Amino acid sequence: MKTYTIALIKGDGIGPEIIDEAVKVLDAVAALENIEFNYQEALMGGCAVDATGDPLPQETIEISLASDAVLFGAIGGQKWDTLPREKRPESGLLRFRKELGVFANLRPANVYDELVNASSLKPEVVKGVDLMVVRELIGG
Repeated sequence: MKTYTIALIKGDGIGPEIIDEAVKVLDAVAALENIEFNYQEALMGGCAVDATGDPLPQETIEISLASDAVLFGAIGGQKWDTLPREKRPESGLLRFRKELGVFANLRPANVYDELVNASSLKPEVVKGVDLMVVRELIGG
């Protein structure tokens, strides 16, 4: 059985809820595909500031670099908006990208027929949308 280590960075706001549900999906996939995931939780964002005073603790970098993948939730919130820039959750995210050499986000966008009418756009505009947005992260 192949084993993979995944760093879980739940973060703030809706992040923990999203990651908890994603882990359920990964566990279901693991059972079907005869693989195993070992999860290692790490802190980043406002929760890291609250726990350690740093939006990106060194331990999180080390756990992430030692993992096969990182599953990242969300960071930030009004609670931390008044902190000095270097202590804000977003500063941790920028350092994280630099430390891991991340240069792009891949953001798939597709609209299922069942959801066409849920969009604020006209159905003829969104029907059949299936694209990938590549957002580079290193520009000025």
